[in-house]
Amino acid sequence: MLDRRSFILSVGTAALTNTSIAEAAPSATADTVAAPASGAPEALLTLTPKEAALLTALVDRLIPADDLSPSASQCGVVTYIDRQLAGAFGAGARLYLEGPFRPNAPAVFGYQSAMTPLQLVQAGAAELDDWSTAQRGKPIAALPAAELDPVLKDLEAGKITLGRVKATAFFEMLLQLTMEGFFADPIYGGNRDKAAWRMIGYPGLPATYAKAIRTHRGKRYEAEPKSIADFA
Repeated sequence: MLDRRSFILSVGTAALTNTSIAEAAPSATADTVAAPASGAPEALLTLTPKEAALLTALVDRLIPADDLSPSASQCGVVTYIDRQLAGAFGAGARLYLEGPFRPNAPAVFGYQSAMTPLQLVQAGAAELDDWSTAQRGKPIAALPAAELDPVLKDLEAGKITLGRVKATAFFEMLLQLTMEGFFADPIYGGNRDKAAWRMIGYPGLPATYAKAIRTHRGKRYEAEPKSIADFA
C-alpha cells in the first residue's frame, strides 16, 4: 500500500480528469447522484450507520488528517460513496454483470463480478467486520489506527478471506471511491471546501486561461477553486 504522499502525488491529477486509477474498479462519477455539497454531516441515502462507520475508519487510514488536508471522511468521502452507491453506479447500470468472469483476470479486463457495486461494498463490509470480530476481537470501526493499516495492506494483497467477496476487489473499489470522493467536484458530496483542490493548487472548473496568461506571465498562478455549483 502506498504511503499518503505517494498516493496523493500518483493519483491526484488522474482523479481530477476522471481517469480510472484502479482499472478493475469502475468509476462512479459517470453515473453520479449529484447534490449540493455541505460542511454539515449528511443523511445517509443507502449505507447503514454501521457500514458508514466501517468505511469512515478505513478511508481515514487511506487519507488521514495531517498538515496537507483534513481526513477523507472530514472531506466528505463517505458521503460521496453513499451517494454513488445509492444511484445508477451502485446499481451497476453501466456494468456487465452476467459473466462468465475470470477471477484472476488482469485489470485491463475490467470489472469481474456479478455483484453490483452496492452489493459488493455492503457484502464486503459485512464480511470484513465478521473477520475483524473473529480475528481481532472488535469490529473494524473499533480498531485503533495502528491495527487498521495492516488490515488494509492484507486486503490489498488478498491475504484476507472474506467469503463471497474477493478481498482485492473490495479494496480496489474502496480505494477507487476514496480517490474520487477526495478529488471530485464538491457538488458530488466529497472534497468539502475544495480541500483537495486547494492542497494541489487545482483551480477547478474554469478551463480557459487566456486572460490569466497575460496577467500571470512569469508568476505563480493561484486562484480560488471553482466548483460546478459556483456556476449554477
